[in-house]
Parts: sequence; structure tokens; C-alpha cells
Amino acid sequence: MTILRPAWLLPSSIHSAQTTRFGGISLAPYAELNLATHVGDTPAHVQENRRLVCEHLALPSEPLWLEQVHGISVHRATPENTPTQPPRADAAYTDQPGMVLAVLTADCLPVLFASRDGAEIAAAHAGWRGLHAGVLEATLTHFRSPPSDILAWFGPAISQAAFEVGGDVYQAFTEHDPAATSAFTPSTRRGHWQADLYQLARLRCHAAGIQSIHGGELCSFNDPRFFSYRRETPTGRMASLIWRD
Repeated sequence: MTILRPAWLLPSSIHSAQTTRFGGISLAPYAELNLATHVGDTPAHVQENRRLVCEHLALPSEPLWLEQVHGISVHRATPENTPTQPPRADAAYTDQPGMVLAVLTADCLPVLFASRDGAEIAAAHAGWRGLHAGVLEATLTHFRSPPSDILAWFGPAISQAAFEVGGDVYQAFTEHDPAATSAFTPSTRRGHWQADLYQLARLRCHAAGIQSIHGGELCSFNDPRFFSYRRETPTGRMASLIWRD
């Protein structure tokens, strides 16, 4: 099983991981390590893939899987608040040990957060819609730690060269923040732009006071280790996970 360990300056009590598409039992087009139940894969294969990830990482508990809808709802995870069905949210936060947070992606941007003191963690799913709506800011409101004491990691997402958007997306971001123009370059198609999700997320994090940002160099579209919705549809989903001792 191929699972990446993000390189960021985490406290020793906090752990993170990024799955790839390799190491599971799903068949094409979901091969191999699809972790999503909503993409058409055989449910038994997904459950076995999830079990394999838990076993490989020796997770303290089953990850909190979310029903992601490109919104800004944040689930506050506690042992008492663990619904039998995935909560409808695009981010999760906890200050409880043993809780494993996860977001699923296949071109959207996964963002993991951790406080420097090791007491608080969060995971957010930031496609362009959720990013524009404020999912990162909504996640950060749950932290007691000040933004200057929160670390962020950007996982694999579609790169600017592969992510063409229409003028509506350009207008939405630049009207909210004129500095967002730095995240767009004109496409070869008239009226279209190449959007840099990483830069858009950096701008949002910096504006919120986050100073320590890591990752942001893995392209889900061009790197065959990852699932990519734009490269092949249907496809599976990979997970970005974070938990604390």
C-alpha cells in the first residue's frame, strides 16, 4: 500500500497521512484504493479498502467520513458526536484524542490544520466553490488557538496548468479579493482562465492569520499516483487524514 506522510512541522502527538490510488482491491475505473462510497464502486470493496487503511496506519479509530457537498459546514467531532451516518459537512474539527478526521478528494484541495500545542486538529475539503464560500475560514473559527499558532498542510489537488475555469469563477474570487488575480492566468480559450487552487487557499489562509503553510506541490491531475475527476470520470477518491494521540 502506498501512503504518503506529509512533511510539516507537527507536534509529536499529531499524525497525518495521504492515501494514493495504490494498495486496495477496487477494480477499474476505481482501481485500486478507492475510499468513497458515493462514486459507484462496489460497497464491499470500499469497506475493505477502508479497513486496509486503518490497519496499515494503525489508526486509533475508524475515520470520521463526511458527506461532502462543496459547502462550509464543519462537524465538531467528539466521542459523543459520532453519528451512524456520515455527517453532511465539508470539514471536521476535534480537540479530542483518538478521533481520526478525513476528507476525500480527486482534484479538490484537501487542507489539514493542527495547533502548535497539539491539542486541536481539523480537515477541510476545499473545491473552488467551498473555497470561495469560506470553508477554510469556517473551519478556523472552531480553534481556540490563535491563527498564528495554527499549522496548515495542502494535499494533492489539480494544478493551475490543468485547471481551466470560466470567467464566472475568476469574477467571483477577484470581486471578493482583488489580490486573487495573482491566482489566475489567461487560458488559450477566450474568456477562460487557469486557476491556482493552492494560491487561492494561501490567500485565504494568510488573510485569516495563518503563517505556517506546507505542501501544495502535488498535482492530482498529472501525477498517476492520485485519482483525478478531470482526468478520468468515473474515478475513485483518496483520503487526507489527521489524528492525535
